[in-house]
Amino acid sequence: MKNKLNHEPKSVTRKTLLASAILVACLFSSALTAQEAAEIRQQYPQVADLFNAFDVTQAKSFEEIAAINANPATQQARNELQTSLNMQAKMSMREMMSHSGVMLMGLGDGPHHNLEVEARVRLMEMMRGKHSEEAAETAFENSSAISRHTAEIFKRGSNFEERLFVIYIDDSIEDKPAAVTAAISDYLSDDQHSVAPAPKAGNYLLEHDQANGLKSAFPLLRGFLWTQQWLQLAALEAVILQGLDSQFDGGVNIALERFWNKAGTSGGMTMFPTPSELPMAPAIAPDLYSQSPEAAIILDNLNMLETVVADILAFPNAENLDQLMDQAVEFFTNKTSNNAESMDYLRFALRGGIYNQGGPAVGELMHSERNRAREVMNMKHSMVM
Repeated sequence: MKNKLNHEPKSVTRKTLLASAILVACLFSSALTAQEAAEIRQQYPQVADLFNAFDVTQAKSFEEIAAINANPATQQARNELQTSLNMQAKMSMREMMSHSGVMLMGLGDGPHHNLEVEARVRLMEMMRGKHSEEAAETAFENSSAISRHTAEIFKRGSNFEERLFVIYIDDSIEDKPAAVTAAISDYLSDDQHSVAPAPKAGNYLLEHDQANGLKSAFPLLRGFLWTQQWLQLAALEAVILQGLDSQFDGGVNIALERFWNKAGTSGGMTMFPTPSELPMAPAIAPDLYSQSPEAAIILDNLNMLETVVADILAFPNAENLDQLMDQAVEFFTNKTSNNAESMDYLRFALRGGIYNQGGPAVGELMHSERNRAREVMNMKHSMVM
């Protein structure tokens, strides 16, 4: 009994110290997040506002898509689109080229055009507004369209992206590569809620069962979401370039101007086209990829996962949505399987073309340098183009 009594205080002390250490670590992490947000706001207040707005509007976009697909008034349009997409999935390349309208799907008005325009008006008003860091931090978990697990992955990914931005704008951080490596290590420390730092097979984006759901059903919202993803990569590329050469000073303002030109009016009229291909780091932020392939790949995996989740929610009459999202999450968070070779990843990332992915962050590119889209180049066929 005496030994037991003597050991109990030590055990309690260890538990108390451990709990205190965990609490301090959590508080320290929160303080860093607030400090990082303040750093962005001090140097680039418009970027800070947009980063918060992007989290809020991306989460709300999922809800808008789910609501339109659950609206009884869209049932006939959903049935017709489902039939068309099922036919498209079974067609050869030759059949697609000869089938009237199939290859144009997603380039014009979607099947829910009026409802989609109304949703985009709401989202644009939201994106132009100011949102607190707290609102951005809780946006995904408050979304009724996605699971808590998916929400945590998106929130953690957004925080990682902002942390990268802070590293490159903070002049007190002299060893940028080491800081990025530390940020990656911290991000990956939560294995369950982090995507892989290795590239995933790009064909998954084009061939999963609900592929093309977003493009076909909600082309306006696809452009809206991909334009946001373009700026997140373009702003990061701009600050990296500024640190490398003073001739690129002001690059963030150029990226912002191009973003607003692409965003256009609330109804979707734009001065410059929105991305027709998913923006990826090797095309839009090549200097990030050069300095840290792992960081670039994490951002690409996050953006691909967001698009796949949107595909699932947008696909007409899809069932068991939570299960489908869980499968997508498992694909991207698994660190050991479904990985692609580096060269295959680069081919996929660059195949759609820089222009089609939104264009460069700072330089000029007035027309597409590619004659075929990523989707077409990945189709298996024997037809001579």
